[in-house]
Amino acid sequence: MNRVRTVLAMRTREGCEERFEAEWRAAAEEIRTLDGCLHQDLVRDADDPRVYLVISDWADRERLDAFGRSAHRDRLLRVVRELRESAERHTYQVLHSVTGEPGEAR
Repeated sequence: MNRVRTVLAMRTREGCEERFEAEWRAAAEEIRTLDGCLHQDLVRDADDPRVYLVISDWADRERLDAFGRSAHRDRLLRVVRELRESAERHTYQVLHSVTGEPGEAR
């Protein structure tokens, strides 16, 4: 498997944080059903509530890129794009993953 992870750093427009989160959740619910989408996270900067990361894992680069070029993507994420001030995306190959032991406190 050639799993890839995208990390999209975004800064929302001032006052748009709640709507941005709601719109992202709605889009993510549809995206999660797509072939190749394995996992998605929305995380917010602990020191700046307008800065978010969208972290998503895909089965391979081909399916991620197909989604990235699709009209479906454009429709799903149109409002999210309107609510942000800036965005920067990077795609990484996942080489190794290590998880914590079951039952361990974190």
